Amino acid sequence: MASLFPLISAPADETAQAQSPTAAMYREVAWDHANNRPLWRGGSPVWVTGAEAVASWVASTLHTERRSRDLFSADYGLELRELAGRGYTEAVKQSEAIRYVRECLEINPYITAVRQISVDFSGTLLTVQCIVDTIYGEVSVDVAGL
Repeated sequence: MASLFPLISAPADETAQAQSPTAAMYREVAWDHANNRPLWRGGSPVWVTGAEAVASWVASTLHTERRSRDLFSADYGLELRELAGRGYTEAVKQSEAIRYVRECLEINPYITAVRQISVDFSGTLLTVQCIVDTIYGEVSVDVAGL
């Protein structure tokens, strides 16, 4: 299978995963949450699987504005811009941000539920904390700087 990014080597069993995505273990590039970037080692991305892979996907997705890049589908990312410049009360902003987070994450077929969502607006930045139930188990999410 040809790569969209020829400088990045695909995992060795990428062909098997592409043929049977429902039977394959979920795989994603590891995410450095403190610096909001993918992890690299020896010139190649670090790949993780299972719950850790879903957690990496969550962090990446929450940091992506929905419909901001042609690279992703229209369902990928968070719609926080919808809250900017509106005369909403703090309670409405909180409620809408929680709804946006839930909708953003629940499109992933490996995620079964998103619960205990809390959002904190500090100036123009948003911090999200929640519990994500995956087919591999529970993942705690704490993403800042959205």
